Order: sequence, then C-alpha cells, then structure tokens
Amino acid sequence: MFKTLASAFKNPDLRKKIIITLVLLIVYRVGCFLPVPGIEASVFATNVGSDVSLLTLLNAVSGSALSNGAFLALGVTPYINASIIVQLLSVGIPALERLSKQGEDGKEKINLITKIIAIVLAIAQGIGIVLGFGSECLSPIFGSNLLWLSGVFVVLVLVAGTCFTMWLGDRITEQGVGNGLSLIIFIGIIATAAQGIASSIASVFGGNTTSLWELIGFVVTAFIIFALIVFFDLAERRIKVQYAKQVKGRKMFGGQSTYIPLKVNAGGVMPIIFATAIITFPNLVMQLFGVTRDSGWFARFYYDYLGAGGWVYSILVALLILFFSYFYAQIQFNPTDVAQNIQQNGGFIPQVRPGKPTVEYLSRISKRITLFGAVFLAFIAIVPTIIFKIVAGGSAGLLNAFTATGMLIVVSVAIELDTQINAQLLMKRHKNLL
Repeated sequence: MFKTLASAFKNPDLRKKIIITLVLLIVYRVGCFLPVPGIEASVFATNVGSDVSLLTLLNAVSGSALSNGAFLALGVTPYINASIIVQLLSVGIPALERLSKQGEDGKEKINLITKIIAIVLAIAQGIGIVLGFGSECLSPIFGSNLLWLSGVFVVLVLVAGTCFTMWLGDRITEQGVGNGLSLIIFIGIIATAAQGIASSIASVFGGNTTSLWELIGFVVTAFIIFALIVFFDLAERRIKVQYAKQVKGRKMFGGQSTYIPLKVNAGGVMPIIFATAIITFPNLVMQLFGVTRDSGWFARFYYDYLGAGGWVYSILVALLILFFSYFYAQIQFNPTDVAQNIQQNGGFIPQVRPGKPTVEYLSRISKRITLFGAVFLAFIAIVPTIIFKIVAGGSAGLLNAFTATGMLIVVSVAIELDTQINAQLLMKRHKNLL
C-alpha cells in the first residue's frame, strides 16, 4: 500500500488527485468539530458515551462528530441506510431492477433516488436524536419560550451537514482518488480509533501501568484480526472455464482458458450492516418516543437481552448475518445468467456438461463459499468484541476504537483504494509506452 502511494506521488496527475482528496478529507474533518448553534455538546457526548450499540456505531462512522454535536454529526449514515433500502427494493420492484441494468444512466438515476431517500432519513434521524436526547441537549438560542424552534433549527443544520457530506463524497469521486463516500467513512473510523488509542497512550504516560498492558494486548489482537480479515477478503474460489477454438475466415479464435473468481466474502460488510440495522431499529424507535427500560416488558426484555454483548443479541445477529449473506449472494451472482454467457461465448467448465448441469454446479459452489463467508462474518461480528473486552479491560477508549463493522470497512476501503491506484498507474504506464 505504501509502495503504491509512493509510486503514485511520482506521477503529476495522480499526485494532484491525491492532494485534492486529502484537502477535501481535511475539510470533512474540520466539519466534524464545528459546533452547531443550539446544541449542548456535553449532553451529546454523555448520551453517546452511555449507549453501547446504535449511537456508538453512528459516532464511530462519523469520526466522533456525533459526540461533538458538530455540523457533520449525522455524516454519511443516512446515505448508507438509503443505499441499503434501495438495494433491497431493487429486488422486489421491477422498475428499480431495470434501472440498475441500464448502465451509467441508470446508475445516476438510482443515485439520485438514493440521495432523496437519504435526505428523508436524515430528517427522521435528526428528529429522533433531538427528541431522544430531550430538551437538555438544546440551548435556547431563540429564547426559552421557543425551545422547539431551536430543535427545528438543529435538525435543519444536521440535514444540511448530511447534504454537504454527500457533496464532498461526489467531489472526491470525480476529482480525487477512490470512492468519495467510502473514504469519508474510512477516515471517520480511523479518526475515532486514533482518539481511543491516544487517550489510552495518555493514560500510560500518566503512570497507569495497567493501561500499558491493555494497549499492547489491544494492538496485538487488532493486528491479528486485521490480518484475518484481509486473508478472507482477498480469498476466492477460481472456477476454470475453457473456450473452444473457432475458425472464422482465415483466422482462428478462442482456445484459451480463463476462470470465474468467486469471492469467499462476496457480500463484504453489507450482511453485518443489515443485521445490525434490524437489531438496533427498535432502539431507534424507543429513543424517538422516549421509551425507557421501565416502560414495559418489551423494553425491559430488549435492554436486558438484546443490547450489544447479550447472548440473545449475539445469536440473532449471527442468524441474520447467515440469512443476509445468502440473500446478498443471490443478488450479486446469478448462476443461470453466468452459465448462459459461458455457453453463448463457446465456453464450458471442464468435466461439467453445458446447460442445467453447469447451473447446478455453479449454484452448489456458490452456496458452499457463501456458507464459509457467512460463518466468517458472524465470527467477526461477535468474537472480536468479546476478545477486546477481555484484553482492553476497563479502557473505554480502546473498546470504542474499533467495531467489527468498522474493521471490515477499513480493510475493504484500503484494498479498494490500493486496487484503483494500481489500475491508474498501470494505465499511465501503457500511455507512456504508446
């Protein structure tokens, strides 16, 4: 990765794109600290710190902007949720499915629909946070009798911050390097992790020897888990495809062999995001309507057993990850279409007959690989959190440094960025040769 960046800086065009990307990411990080008039930042920090599931994840993705009560507090979270909704609707709504197959024009229309849904979700999320935190989170900038107007103003500013974040992401994608929104999520998670590790280092220099061993154990454990994620993220099953020789005129075509790469973790982080979103949705609704643990049997059961770390929570998350892994695999890989394309181009899989046997073979291989990927995701979603609690002990900064979702996103974005920079470097070399 570092070697790739060093090579990219030697190229003037790529160096310009990297600098633009860094400048826009710095602008985003500045927005994560700009206070919103009408917000009591200390109340935001207290509420986010006391939550162990939903708000902690939102705060990590936003780079601690939520706990700061900043302009970009919502960040790209509404856009992520909107993307999930659009992907799910694309399976059940034929019009959206047709748009997804219409190339760049269809992608632009789907992107516009996603942004509209993201704005609606940002409004709902902003209202939910203001109502959930209560009047204590608002300062009477319009007077004590017009506290509701302060709430409306705060919601509008938070929604504007989401729109600005999406605009920054588009500018990075167009003028910089890599996918803009992915890099914004990446830098937010890295910044949150850096803050947690920095607080632990400060505790070490303050003379706390326990924090030193907790920090060492955390770093070693995180390194092992990152290596495991990278291994599975790059792992793939290659299905060999042989193409028959064809004579057209005086020339002979075909005869070569290639392969179909089936990734073990084809769904990436999406199954975990789907599962977490469903589990934490009741928490969001209860916050919106001010429901506490003592409000009824469901609220008491939810807070006791479905909170992050509970055994019921872990079982449900694992089952939902298995379900969404298979669901997402069916969206991404269609054995029937792949078998038809192979046959139409004069290809075949060795020792497998064309037609229905090829479809069954591809389907069987896909299901087996998806099972391995789903078990891996369930492991990453549950086990690292338990290990970090054992290793980090009582260090809250280290416990909030990395979540399972955050670690997967960091690895996926880093690999994607490295691939894109290498592709652009290769293209520049080919142009120089020509």
